[in-house]
Amino acid sequence: MSLIAQTPKPPYYAVIFTSQLTERDDKGYSAMADTMVELAVQQAGFLGFESAREDVGLTVSYWSDLAAIKNWKANAQHLEAQKLGHQLWYSNFKVRICKVERDYGI
Repeated sequence: MSLIAQTPKPPYYAVIFTSQLTERDDKGYSAMADTMVELAVQQAGFLGFESAREDVGLTVSYWSDLAAIKNWKANAQHLEAQKLGHQLWYSNFKVRICKVERDYGI
């Protein structure tokens, strides 16, 4: 299985979540991250994701349209994860939403 999402022909949208953890003590972070992936996959309009973490975490999720992104942001379980992220896990983060106009690869 590829670690690179197999997205449809553009246009579609990307949500880029860049983060720094407060400390390496997990405090439930890994379990919640796994739960959020399982939940996101079930959402209407979800197309895939890619993620990497070293000193800076980078997760890109792909969505069919802005309405799907808005619905994901408002999901009750996702809202709880966001709250815990603010309180426990992240010292810094940024979310960027982009329209993918073109993609290519091998």
